[in-house]
Amino acid sequence: MMTRTRLEGLAFLLAFALCIPAANWLIGNAGTFCVPNGPCLIPVAPGIMAPSGVLMIGLALVLRDLVQRRLGVNWAIGAIALGAVLSAWIAPPALVIASTVAFLLSELVDLGVYTPLQKRGLVLAVAASSLVGLVVDSVIFLWLAFGSLDYLSGQVIGKAWMVLLALPIVALLRRRDARLGLA
Repeated sequence: MMTRTRLEGLAFLLAFALCIPAANWLIGNAGTFCVPNGPCLIPVAPGIMAPSGVLMIGLALVLRDLVQRRLGVNWAIGAIALGAVLSAWIAPPALVIASTVAFLLSELVDLGVYTPLQKRGLVLAVAASSLVGLVVDSVIFLWLAFGSLDYLSGQVIGKAWMVLLALPIVALLRRRDARLGLA
């Protein structure tokens, strides 16, 4: 059982670490519309656009919690650093700095919310920590990357969509863990 848990943790770690550079690549290269000298945008709600990397970061917030659940806090902190380093190979320096600072701070806030709540329930912990983390990430990233909060509502909505889509999977994982005695 320990090997299965560790393998799942490593899979979550890899997926988490790849979300960060993927988000930075998407912002500069994929979207329904690319702003000249700005981000590529996608619609996240009627009339609301967000930088395209928003979906990957929403997923990353959930994956970080799962890394911590399977491998522990130190692995989760290491995963945050790994994602930031990988991002440096993908995106322009200004975007990497904004992304790294925002992601490090938001993930540390996420970690601080998730850790005490995880004993009360995995889904509650993931939902609450992701919500706090996505707001922190959005504000810091947009301000550092673009000098404005113009896309704040889109950032928050886009990341929230990814968290909401992931929560049923987290709930299934939680029930399976309880059935296997891993809770």
